Amino acid sequence: MRTECFVGALPAREHLPVGVAGRPVLDVVIPVFNEEKDLEPCVLRLHEHLARTFPYGFRITVADNASTDRTPEVAAHLAGRVPQVRSVRLEQKGRGRALRTVWSHSDAHVLAYMDVDLSTDLNALLPLVAPLISGHSDLAIGSRLARSSRVVRGPKREFISRTYNLILRGSLAARFSDAQCGFKAIRREVAERLLPMVEDTGWFFDTEMLVLAERAGLRIHEVPVDWVDDPDSTVHIVRTATDDLKGVWRVGRALARGTLPLDRLARPFGDDPRDRMISGVPRGLARQLVGFCVVGALSTLFYLLLYSALRSGAGPQAANALALLVSAVANTAANRRLTFGVRGRDRAVRHQAQGLVVLGIGLALTSGSLAALDAASGSPAHSTEMAVLIAANLAATVLRFLLFRAWVFPERREAAVGTGRPGGSSAGAAAPAPYTGPSPCTGPAPYTDPSPYSAPSPYAYDNEPRNAR
Repeated sequence: MRTECFVGALPAREHLPVGVAGRPVLDVVIPVFNEEKDLEPCVLRLHEHLARTFPYGFRITVADNASTDRTPEVAAHLAGRVPQVRSVRLEQKGRGRALRTVWSHSDAHVLAYMDVDLSTDLNALLPLVAPLISGHSDLAIGSRLARSSRVVRGPKREFISRTYNLILRGSLAARFSDAQCGFKAIRREVAERLLPMVEDTGWFFDTEMLVLAERAGLRIHEVPVDWVDDPDSTVHIVRTATDDLKGVWRVGRALARGTLPLDRLARPFGDDPRDRMISGVPRGLARQLVGFCVVGALSTLFYLLLYSALRSGAGPQAANALALLVSAVANTAANRRLTFGVRGRDRAVRHQAQGLVVLGIGLALTSGSLAALDAASGSPAHSTEMAVLIAANLAATVLRFLLFRAWVFPERREAAVGTGRPGGSSAGAAAPAPYTGPSPCTGPAPYTDPSPYSAPSPYAYDNEPRNAR
């Protein structure tokens, strides 16, 4: 991986040029550990498929994870015998470590990987990488859980897979359907920024990469696959599941604290320069409106439930004030993080204080409405009281958004220029939040790999005909 500092967001996605000379478009990595029996037929089958069906230059890289059998010799033999095949030896185990090492040194435009057993039907390979080549998507994954997928595996693995993905949806709000299918691809410029943020070096590597990419707003393309389970798989299910759950906790905590610089992965809107030159519309307004409306709707529901629960014991005015106070604190915190993208604890107390001022305005509106209703009708019905409160809260909500955007979380144009972030930076987020993980400016190493991997970077690539043998 190149080691220059990355400033600002990613550029707009572009379609890869048709004629790319001197380097491959696709690099397919096959991580292996003690696979001396299956490695050669797998690589030969994959090479034949790519040479027959893939219209661009390609490379197959065998990444040996500290094998103790003849796997390194088989890989070296294949690299010397078959065009477009390379071999890499690592002295430490870990699928994530192998993928990060090879992807970080690859010069290919699209980086992919698949398991050595070729459980996934190879006909899905071109649909997997096509959206990345065209510039439509940033990452692509094979999904065994899509409706049109055809999967052959035992009930135990089926249960574990579906349970794991349910855990991801419930704990990390993941929207992708299959985190652990060994069939994925990523654009190189995305990998350059994303990989240094991924800490795991084992089986959780895939999940962590996808969760961070999704939270950063990158586009993940899913491909239904036909998949046949390998009965001779050496994966230790219990240990892998335990490590995955630890990884879920670690990533969830980092996301909750806002310590990951996900703004460095942001994409501008569209690939047409005109999309980024629209005048008269504040950047990020549409996204903020949607987020504010969602948070506002949930806050209003929360407020009404609290008011109804407190009214019988505290009276309408006290119930309104207390319910409004609690819901306003929650509303400010949610808008701070979700609507205006302010991460970390910087200025959190100040933002809450400003939010309480906005609360005072909302309290004046709602309390004034209740007082006016009481003066007009004496003893209004509960339904009428609720209707007046809803109308008053809608008016207070509009005013709250304007005050939040202009006063509590104002856009800082100078920060937007300095960081290159689409939509600018919110107050309190002029710079990325403190990041305690590996820096994207210091290369691809949240780990120390003592392996004697000295393949040239970028690889020398002979542009031989694809039908060469």
